[in-house]
Amino acid sequence: ITDDAAAVERSGYKVKLYMGDYNNIKVTTPEDLALAETIAGKSGVKNLSSMRVGIGYDSHALASERKLILGGVDIPHNMGLLGWSDADVVIHAIIDALCGAAGLGDIGTLFPPEEPEYQNISSLVLLTETDKLARAKGFTVVNIDATIMAQYPKLSPFIPEMKKRISQALGIESSQVTIKATTTNGLGFIGRGEGMAAQSVALVEG
Repeated sequence: ITDDAAAVERSGYKVKLYMGDYNNIKVTTPEDLALAETIAGKSGVKNLSSMRVGIGYDSHALASERKLILGGVDIPHNMGLLGWSDADVVIHAIIDALCGAAGLGDIGTLFPPEEPEYQNISSLVLLTETDKLARAKGFTVVNIDATIMAQYPKLSPFIPEMKKRISQALGIESSQVTIKATTTNGLGFIGRGEGMAAQSVALVEG
C-alpha cells in the first residue's frame, strides 16, 4: 500500500481522479504546516493569530438641557445624555471595544473623567486618539459592530450619518462599521426613558 487511495482500492472501493492544485498540500508533519502557512500568506490569507477582538459597553442617564449626541450626530430630542464629555454612549462603547482589542486598557484610563481637557469634548476626537494609539501598537480596525439601546427617539434615520462619522474618525470605510438600534420593550431604566446604553465589538488585525 503506497497511499490512502491504494488502501481504499484494496478495500474494494473505486477511486476517482480529480484535478488538484499543487498548493493544496496534505498536512502531516510540522514542516508541512509551516509550508501551508507560507503558501497561505502568499495567497493573501490572514493569519488568525494576528486578529484580536474587543468588546465594549457603556450607559448614561438622560437629563434635560443636554444635547443628545450619538455616533457623533446631534439627534433632535428633548433630553440628552449626562456625562463629562458629550456622553456619546455608542462611541464610548466602541472606544472600550477598541481598547480591549488593542490592549489599551479602558476609556476611563485613557481619558479620565473630571479632567478639564475632556469636558464637553466630542467623543469623535477621543475615538480618533484611541485609533492612533492602537495603530502605534501595530493594530488596524477590521470592522466595528455596535448596538444602541434606547426607548426613544427613533434612531434609524440617523444611522447612515453615524456610520460615516465613525468611519472617518477611524480612517476606514463606512462599510466596515455597523450600527444598530433597538429598544428594551419598555423594560428597565432604558425602557422607562431614564437613560441609554450601547455595546460594541471591535475586530483588529496587527
